[in-house]
Amino acid sequence: MKRALIIGISGQDGAYLSKLLLDKGYEVYGASRDAEITSFKALRRLDSLDKVQLSSMSLTDFRSILQVLTRTQPDEVYNLAGQSSVGLSFQQPVETIESIAVGTLNLLEALRFLARPIRFYNAGSVECFGDTHEVIDEHSPLRPISPYGVAKTAAFWEVANYRQAYGLFACSGMLSNHESPLRPERFVTRKIVAAACRIARGSTETLSLGNIGIVRDWGWAPEYVAAMWLMLQRDEPQDYVIGTGMSYTLREFVEHSFKNLGLDCRNHIQIRPELQRPSEIFQSRIDPSKARIELGWQAESTMPDVVRMMVADELGSPAEPEQAVVVPAIA
Repeated sequence: MKRALIIGISGQDGAYLSKLLLDKGYEVYGASRDAEITSFKALRRLDSLDKVQLSSMSLTDFRSILQVLTRTQPDEVYNLAGQSSVGLSFQQPVETIESIAVGTLNLLEALRFLARPIRFYNAGSVECFGDTHEVIDEHSPLRPISPYGVAKTAAFWEVANYRQAYGLFACSGMLSNHESPLRPERFVTRKIVAAACRIARGSTETLSLGNIGIVRDWGWAPEYVAAMWLMLQRDEPQDYVIGTGMSYTLREFVEHSFKNLGLDCRNHIQIRPELQRPSEIFQSRIDPSKARIELGWQAESTMPDVVRMMVADELGSPAEPEQAVVVPAIA
């Protein structure tokens, strides 16, 4: 039985990845900054909470990392932790850099120190490529324009350096936007879907948004975690750009969300310039050909499918309590 350690297991990707690995027969360990008080709503929703073993880990504390790695003895490590919001990174740049760039460096150094054949996946992002009018693939230059993108770019080069210099099996997945009902409402996609569903139920609120002309490649998160796993099953570690290959404007995402509910979004939204970011990627188009050819991975769901599934879930699932559940950490 393989063992996997998912760092950042409490988030959207961590929850879906844990379910995928459990279904494949893995023994799954999860790490969170404070596993004793963290809310594991996503794991509970997927019925995985009682099937994983949890531990507290701080990525800025090298001793903490070594302790968890030594205790769990994983075959695969998935680093999905760190500040995950592009917008919030402009307000918290130091925390963003420390949790992503410094945290990844600590993990890599710990893996080098242990000198065990552990395979390492690092959660990269297409935010590393910045605002480009070119189609993005593995050969595109990295030109980040947000603190989040800068942090992810630093982590990407750290992974590449440790792979080349020390022979670690380490790779980065440069993922495009991937969504699900497990997203918190601070992410614009869930904010849109949740507001549209409330309005459909009778709410008189108005949905406030920033720039809805931006273009993104939106995919379905459960499909994207499969690509993460596939990267670690290769004979040699390589980096991959992951996306659907189909891009849409945020305006189209909004229109589809309201249309699924029989509503015209023009009656329910307002544009507020103060919600725009200091710097923005206006267009993101992805070429995931390498992943299709080498991993056999291809997205099945594009933006309209993602919206439909998120709306259906929002309508069918009552709001869950926000309180944390106390879960014993592993010994």
